[in-house]
Amino acid sequence: MTKFNILIVGQAGRLQYEAIIFLASLRHNSPSFDGKVYVAYPKFTEKWSGNPEITNAEVRNLLHSMGAELVEFESQHFGSEYPYGNKIEALKVLPEGEPFVFFDTDTLILGDLSKVPFDFDIPSASNKVTGTWPEIELYGPGYTEIWKSLYDKFGLDFESSLDTSQPDEYWRRYLYFNAGYFYYSCPKKFGDRFMEYAVAIRDDSPEALVVQTLDPWLDQVALPLVIHSFGGRRDALPEGLLDGEVSCHYRLLPLLYARESDHAVNTLETILAPNKIKKVAKEYEPIKRMVFQKRGHKVRALFDQDNLPRKERQIRNTIKREGFWMR
Repeated sequence: MTKFNILIVGQAGRLQYEAIIFLASLRHNSPSFDGKVYVAYPKFTEKWSGNPEITNAEVRNLLHSMGAELVEFESQHFGSEYPYGNKIEALKVLPEGEPFVFFDTDTLILGDLSKVPFDFDIPSASNKVTGTWPEIELYGPGYTEIWKSLYDKFGLDFESSLDTSQPDEYWRRYLYFNAGYFYYSCPKKFGDRFMEYAVAIRDDSPEALVVQTLDPWLDQVALPLVIHSFGGRRDALPEGLLDGEVSCHYRLLPLLYARESDHAVNTLETILAPNKIKKVAKEYEPIKRMVFQKRGHKVRALFDQDNLPRKERQIRNTIKREGFWMR
């Protein structure tokens, strides 16, 4: 198996505690992983309204003890106004020419990463996605016109990106990913192009996008273009490994308890149990209440995990109605 590095983004607040969960689950369920794990965090500059740096010494020490390399990067194009841009800007901390996998920090590793047959020359990203963008307006441009305008902007072949088994003007016909994970053979090449495309779309978007919002979707609009430009595709990995048997992108702890597998819940509670991890992790109120005070099990009891509401909004509203929502 090709050796690769992992990148996650941490910063003050929720993400630094999610980084603890990520590292602890990686070490527990994929102990043979021998690449480096980079926890990148933004430097406090005028781009940020509050200090995003990981200044908590206990958090830093715990992450180091689990083998993480904490690396600072400077936000040049994004920052507080679009924090999702961190995953684009943070790619610069990785060694050039070494394969990488980026994971959103709110990810649990549930199994052995060596099971995942990455071909780093054929990039891809998470298919655990719904049709969140674009939002089609009555009498406005359709999916084809909107997406084709973006491919044309960057000189990319639009037709070869289509899944022609899906109907015209149905969102799944068009290349679209969740940015919860993505990978490639070189972070510099990928990061430079991701930055180029994202900034160009933000600052000079095609006319077909005039009624579309790019916040918070900008990274997910640019990502399929970047992947397609490097010869990537939607089916580069077997189904059921990432976002399945090997990893779980849970988003927020109440949602993890509401809808994820028993294995995911058991993994979360097992990895946080050791005293050296527990004493730091419980500083974060949602971990303290959801995991250690068992509020998560009250959330889980609200739902039949084999028959969940179709929309995430319904799950969130149920949790909020019962007074259990935290983030």
